[in-house]
Amino acid sequence: MSMEPIIYVVDDDQAMVESLSWIIESVGLKVKTYIRAQDFLDQYDPAQHGCLLLDVRMPGMSGPELQLKLNQYGATLPIIFISGHGDVPLAVRVMKAGAVDFLTKPFNDQVLLESINKALRQDRTHREKQRESARAEAKFALLSPREIQVLQGIVAGKQNKVISAELEISLKTVEAHRASVMKKMGVKSVPELVRLVLTNGVQEPVSEE
Repeated sequence: MSMEPIIYVVDDDQAMVESLSWIIESVGLKVKTYIRAQDFLDQYDPAQHGCLLLDVRMPGMSGPELQLKLNQYGATLPIIFISGHGDVPLAVRVMKAGAVDFLTKPFNDQVLLESINKALRQDRTHREKQRESARAEAKFALLSPREIQVLQGIVAGKQNKVISAELEISLKTVEAHRASVMKKMGVKSVPELVRLVLTNGVQEPVSEE
């Protein structure tokens, strides 16, 4: 995945596409343009960092219909809708569906650029969280079934002696597993371990019977 963002523009109005491209490229950002929503959908790479400027009304697939398809695919690309009509109910609907902004033509260049920067920040934050979650899951995969059981006890706030009694293993064995869990997870304290589990949305592993 390239960390250089791409601003996708999907609009059937060629004059608007050229205007948007000029504004975006004037601040050093890369642009890819499409006349039809389906063309964008056919070529879209979910791994690419960026955002989408999307016209509401287009022949064939409309902007909201493309948003729906992207949501169905699990895509998280931030969307900024652009429209020639101040359709409040539609604006509310696409915002509820996850759009970052809804701009009505004509709009100020600075407003557009601020909206794009907001969308790019959102995309960067989301992608970093995804990477952190993937790293956490990879660490969990290193744990043995017994270490997972000990981890469950640690995250639940149980003392070593309680974990020892519940698992029917010696206190020294619990301590050894605990040390191994901390090492494999790359943490130095219990609070750090708990934060790693909670902040990345990693569900508490289910131990084997």
